[in-house]
Amino acid sequence: MSMTALVTGASAGLGAELTRLFAADGHDVVVVARRQDKLKALARQMEAKHQVAVHVIAEDLARPGAAKRITDELAKRGIEIEYLVNNAGFGSTGAFAERELGREIEMVQVNVVALVELTHLLLASMVARKSGRILNIGSTAGFVPGPFMAVYYASKAFVNSFTEALSVELAGSGVTATVCCPGATATEFAQVAHNDKTPLFEKGVMGSGEVAEEAYRAMMRGEPMVVTGFMNKLRMASLRLAPRGMARRIAANLNKAG
Repeated sequence: MSMTALVTGASAGLGAELTRLFAADGHDVVVVARRQDKLKALARQMEAKHQVAVHVIAEDLARPGAAKRITDELAKRGIEIEYLVNNAGFGSTGAFAERELGREIEMVQVNVVALVELTHLLLASMVARKSGRILNIGSTAGFVPGPFMAVYYASKAFVNSFTEALSVELAGSGVTATVCCPGATATEFAQVAHNDKTPLFEKGVMGSGEVAEEAYRAMMRGEPMVVTGFMNKLRMASLRLAPRGMARRIAANLNKAG
């Protein structure tokens, strides 16, 4: 019996790359995102190439109750999830006081609330059968405060901390939780966040394929955390030694458009 993965934010970027990795390993996949046309195109491609089943669920995680609607749909289709990938997320750039509040709340809904809900709703059955893997996409942004992307950085701090704590709680259960912490990555994220012209995205950007590969392997090994890329590992090691005030100033400079 094929073990099924569920990937949120699967229409592009890391989500699409992770879907390809699961399919290449012979796993059926449930792909979730808003853009049904892109999901269907990806599903057709993976089914033809790897002879796996790819199930499409078009859902906007910014809408309250999305996680419950997804799990209700899974139950209706008789699909049991072995691998959960909470990849969906977005950011925004600018001073918090000048940002549209509704958009910032939607960010918390997608990056934090939907992730927690979906994890909780699918975790019980994993624990009951003593088998499962959870991969949450955090960020190196979650290790520092992020002026001019304040809510985004804070949301990723939550994801990083939540997943690490969960990995300890699940020890010995047969279920693992892994948080992947990429730095700047070549996806649609920067365009959506309007920070593609900032110093953060000017150099040292990793490809989504290589980030997905590192994340996927870490999840399969059951590692609590992976920071992707040598330079990101080096930066995170340096941050541990830097005064907090300096870390704030560096982040602010990286997030300011020139």
